[in-house]
Order: sequence, then C-alpha cells, then structure tokens
Amino acid sequence: MVSKNTIKRITSLGQKKYRQRERVFVAEGIKVVHELLNSDLELVELYAEDVSSFAKALQNKNQAIVEEVSTADLKKITFLKTTQKAVATFRMPEAAQLDRSGLTLLLDDVRDPGNLGTIIRLCDWFGIKQLVCSIGTVDCYNPKVVQATMGSLTRVDVIYTNLEEYLENDSREVFGTFMDGTNIYNTSLPAEGVIIMGNEANGISRETEAVVSNRIAIPRFGDLQETESLNVATATAICLSEFKRG
Repeated sequence: MVSKNTIKRITSLGQKKYRQRERVFVAEGIKVVHELLNSDLELVELYAEDVSSFAKALQNKNQAIVEEVSTADLKKITFLKTTQKAVATFRMPEAAQLDRSGLTLLLDDVRDPGNLGTIIRLCDWFGIKQLVCSIGTVDCYNPKVVQATMGSLTRVDVIYTNLEEYLENDSREVFGTFMDGTNIYNTSLPAEGVIIMGNEANGISRETEAVVSNRIAIPRFGDLQETESLNVATATAICLSEFKRG
C-alpha cells in the first residue's frame, strides 16, 4: 500500500519547483519504466502491479524502494488520464556539456508537453544527440513529456540555456523555420548546422530571429492555401528528415 506521505511526495513532482529541488522526476508505464531502468539513470522507487516483470532490470538497483501495489494505489500517484501498471521515480542526471558539432536542434519557447516529448523522440530517431531549449520551453522532466518520449529521454541530451548567447558563440550555419522562408525542398542543407523551431503560437522570437542566417519554410501544397501552420512536432519531423536526406 502506498502511504499518504509517498502520495504527497510523488504528486508534488508534478510541479517543476519540486522536481528541481529534489532532483527527481516521475516516469509511468511498463515500456517507459523499462527503458529508463535499462539506462544509467538512478532508480529511486518503483510501484507496480507486477514487480516480477521488472526482475531482470532491477538486478543492479538494490538501493531503490520497490513495492507491488494495487491499481487503486497507482491511481493515486498517476499524472495520466489512464492509470498505468507502473509508476517510478528517477534521479535527474547531471547536465550535459554543450557539443557544437554535427546537427543541433534548438527550441524557442515550445510549451506543449506532448510536442516536446515527440520532438525528443524525433531527435532520437534521426540521431540528433543534443536538443537545446530556451529557458521558457516546457521542462523535459514534466511527467507528460517523459511519457511522450517513450524512453528516448535517456538517449538525447536536453539542455536549457539562453538561445541568443548560445547562437552568438556558434560558428555553424543557423537555419530558422518561417512561413516566408525559402522552400526547404529546394535548399541545399549541410550535414552540420543549427535548426531552430519556434513557439506553437508565435514562432521564433525576434531576439532569436536576429541571429538566423538562413530562413527556410515547408511549403503548402493544398489548393486553397488556407492552413495557418503545421504542428511544431510535425514540422520538426519534416525538417530533420530533409536535413538528413540532404
């Protein structure tokens, strides 16, 4: 049975300030928890309906709290609409060092947890080792982001910093995505560079736009040309695919 203190502590991790204070985050679901257990992350505690299903992954996690609990107990500590069969907490890793080589993706104030989680998965898929985010971008350890990454969070370094300062100290070409940019399908794209994706509603900020050297766009092919914009995660998938193909 999950104690009241445990429920209070885990539910508090839904807020960024408590995650940062404790340096701990929540992961839910059998697949996500398995992925994180098989990484170098330190497990703090695991609550599951069937602990035996994690037996192999738990062999080197002797210091962690591991308890078999009911669905009713898991419902008290979930952040998702559908209660998962496992909830775990992990220690946050140390922040990675910036790597100014290869292809780097920058996010300028992306706020939706689902979008960020999907973008982290895309980085994993396309071999983007570092995802650099503005301070205003949603926290990658938000429970909904962790869930949406489906484990890719363990294979992509997510770094939060001031984007203008980051770009001022980078010698690579900087590509920004804009509605009025050059057709990405007709653009010669380098193997190394920086790609910036903007906020869901406002796009790339003026401050960040000032240091963009290449404006690119995904053209609309519909007859009416009335679609306002693409979802940022969808646009990211297209851009990364084109950079890797080009």
